[in-house]
Amino acid sequence: MTQVASELMGVDAQTMVASSERVLSWLVSHFDVDFSYLRHTDLERRESILIAEWPPREAIPDPDPISVAKFDEADPVFASLEHTTEPFLIRPTPEFADYQRTIRDSSGLSSVSVASVPLVSRGLPTGVLGFVKEGDREWSTRELNVLKAIAALFAQLQARVVAEERLRYIAMHDDLTGLANRRALLEHMEDRLRSGSSGPVATFFLDLDRLKALNDFLGHTAGDNFIRTLATRLRENLDPGDVIARLGGDEFVIVPAKPMDAAAAEREAMRIQQLIGRRVTVGEETVSRGASVGVALGIPGETTVADVLRRADHALLSAKSSGGNGVAVFTDAMRAQFELQDDVELNLRGAVSDGSLLLHYQPEVDLRTGRVVALEALVRWQHPTRGLLPPGAFVGVAEATNLAGELGRWVIRSAAEQFASWRRRGLASNVVIRINVSPVQLVSLDFVETMEGILRRYGIDGSSVCLEITEHVVVQDLARTQVTLRGLKRMGVQIAIDDFGTGYSSLSHLKALPVDAVKIDRGFVQRLGASADDLAIVKSIVGLAGSFGLGVVGEGVETTVAARTLVALGCYRAQGFLIARPMPAEEVEEHLAAGRIALDLDLPGASRSFLPGPS
Repeated sequence: MTQVASELMGVDAQTMVASSERVLSWLVSHFDVDFSYLRHTDLERRESILIAEWPPREAIPDPDPISVAKFDEADPVFASLEHTTEPFLIRPTPEFADYQRTIRDSSGLSSVSVASVPLVSRGLPTGVLGFVKEGDREWSTRELNVLKAIAALFAQLQARVVAEERLRYIAMHDDLTGLANRRALLEHMEDRLRSGSSGPVATFFLDLDRLKALNDFLGHTAGDNFIRTLATRLRENLDPGDVIARLGGDEFVIVPAKPMDAAAAEREAMRIQQLIGRRVTVGEETVSRGASVGVALGIPGETTVADVLRRADHALLSAKSSGGNGVAVFTDAMRAQFELQDDVELNLRGAVSDGSLLLHYQPEVDLRTGRVVALEALVRWQHPTRGLLPPGAFVGVAEATNLAGELGRWVIRSAAEQFASWRRRGLASNVVIRINVSPVQLVSLDFVETMEGILRRYGIDGSSVCLEITEHVVVQDLARTQVTLRGLKRMGVQIAIDDFGTGYSSLSHLKALPVDAVKIDRGFVQRLGASADDLAIVKSIVGLAGSFGLGVVGEGVETTVAARTLVALGCYRAQGFLIARPMPAEEVEEHLAAGRIALDLDLPGASRSFLPGPS
């Protein structure tokens, strides 16, 4: 007993089989039997699973017929072990004649004696410790008591290993889907990228497009069910050896088991994207989401896990920046793009102070009349070596390097100065100037005071200014946002939520904040006429805005179908390339002087109203 207890004390899942075999070998010798085995019971599946045996069989068939035995298909004697908690003995006596006949037919032995000692945990049989002796063997009460004590040690070991495996499973798996988590992914990739492993190792970084919109309009339970359904679909349609990890939210990483070159990886990524794009029934709704996929390859012994994931993430960002629902493979061109980001980070601070920043303005019109109702100020950077850079090339870097506040103040001052100049010349008298506000500005303690000083300096009334904040800004610090926005409203400044529908806001936020308008995210507007899902979301947003008495603006209008659809839904104000691209101040003045932008949307009864004319 002491020897067995000592052997089993430090056993874990990895060493359990080897240690169990050692103990069985000691027991075979000590009790003078021919064969011993240890089996565990899967209570849910009602199966008995072979863990260890001694001596090992010389020729084990494939599949092994005794590796897993189902109780409901087993002979009555073996099936009785499913519920037995006391030792069960079989001897070559008349009551076991049928069992002895089965043994003789299967093994050629004339008769055997069997002792089956259950492993019992919390009153339930969880396995069996068995001993087989050719011929007759009588087991004494003392021997059976010793075997019961040893079986108890095995039961304790089994319970401990099950608990440890459960903890390891929890630590390595996502609790919503059962997929691998980040920790499990990193361990697997470290192993795949070790020198000598087969490669290239493909990695797919997936991000579901606009999942948060589904959460907002159908509820988080529906979103969770959608995620679980996709996880099941991926498991069923990918190779069993592929690792599928959920990093949280709507982000997934897949590492195929087979080595792949770039072409094969792109084909597989497109197949996975099509799998994800199939429609899913959530409650009473049937919905689908697209997916953006970034692909990167790692070479074992040459590429680190961090490098591969960073490249896949960069490729994902490239796919999303191209409109989403696409596949992008990491390339040298992408490498150059991210080198640009490094360049921006080094030189942006100087650009704020050296006069190389400038503003372009994008008109917003009433689609029914073509009248210019607002101008959105958009910052540009005249880079000394890279030419004119759009805000997407440097605003994110500014926010990541604590330059957003300084950049934002420059934009507000410059836009206010230009707007005041137009007003003095009789232009833009009925136009609102829209200015984007960064998260850093919005939670700044002196933002309201700064804004008030700028308006006073340039003689602009607050009602002529609309500050645009993105949805995720709202939820970052709701309490501080409320204080800031109320201070702005006291000056008459209008507030609009930009990129609305991307999933961060909720009804409670709209009720809690003094918001004047919402701008429908361009991703929904661009697909009007082609996507029933996006049509339903835009329709919901327009209805939601109306119920709260808010203005609503469609962003990203690029087709006449989108423009007509917005008008039909009751959203009359819009901006986008169909109407006008962002342009320098001097070009905007032509539209301000005309008061309208000529469009041809062929709206009933409105054809003449799109002719240029006074505002």
